[in-house]
Amino acid sequence: MTSAITVGVDGSAESLAAAGWAAREAELRGLPLRIVHAWLWQPLDVPVVQDRETQAKSAHTVLREAETHVAGRHPALTVTAEVVQDTPVAALLREAEASEMLVLGSRGYGAFVGFLLGSYGQQVIAAAKRPVISVRARDGQKQAQGGEIVVGQQGTPEDSDAVLGFAFEEAAARGAAVRAVRAWTLPPIFAYSPGSMRLADEAGGLEPFEKKALAEALAPWRERFPDVPVTEHVEIGSAGQVLLSAVSNAQLLVVGRRTRRAPVGTRIGSVAHAALHHAPCPVAVVPHD
Repeated sequence: MTSAITVGVDGSAESLAAAGWAAREAELRGLPLRIVHAWLWQPLDVPVVQDRETQAKSAHTVLREAETHVAGRHPALTVTAEVVQDTPVAALLREAEASEMLVLGSRGYGAFVGFLLGSYGQQVIAAAKRPVISVRARDGQKQAQGGEIVVGQQGTPEDSDAVLGFAFEEAAARGAAVRAVRAWTLPPIFAYSPGSMRLADEAGGLEPFEKKALAEALAPWRERFPDVPVTEHVEIGSAGQVLLSAVSNAQLLVVGRRTRRAPVGTRIGSVAHAALHHAPCPVAVVPHD
């Protein structure tokens, strides 16, 4: 069975932008598009109680609007659409698992909207087993306007394989360049060990050591995608700030997802959090653990 690009819609401008982005992505990758709207009959959970039939009609109206929005712009694209009767998080996680990627609308600079109010969006991104792309109404067209694919690289090559692989695939599909960003900071003195200092000395210092680490992580992807131009960007500073300073010419920012459990719920990591809230372009969060 051919995998699809799946987009979750809720009737907002952001979700329509996400549908448009997902349709263009599906065309680029030669895949079908699946549009879903999560709806579950829960009369006690809404401030103005509507009967089941009225709510069902509203759900299908949301779906038809998204279908019409996509069909008018991509008439040759294979599109399926379905109202999924389940809670939003459960429905979207299940859809993500069966898809190439999941695309969602986001307000940015704040919480997700519509059926992703509150912590829903964070829960989906933190638990999804496939990449999740966040698209806002104002940046839905950036995919078609050129620019780099900016990707954050951290840790060892094994840590970043999934993230770099996604970025290079996107660049190859779009005929775009990759800007691979590795941020580094001076560790506290107690964090130094004889082994780490030896490796840094062999590389000629801390910054050359970081540049070498980035080059090693990129090497297999350069070999696999020889036609994709690559810029290696190593800069001292916090990962979130360095990434955000590098996306002025980006059509897509790709970051990894580090999931943490905390007493107040699932966390996605500070870098992904900063990217989702402040990047001026769509953001792809790729699980790599």
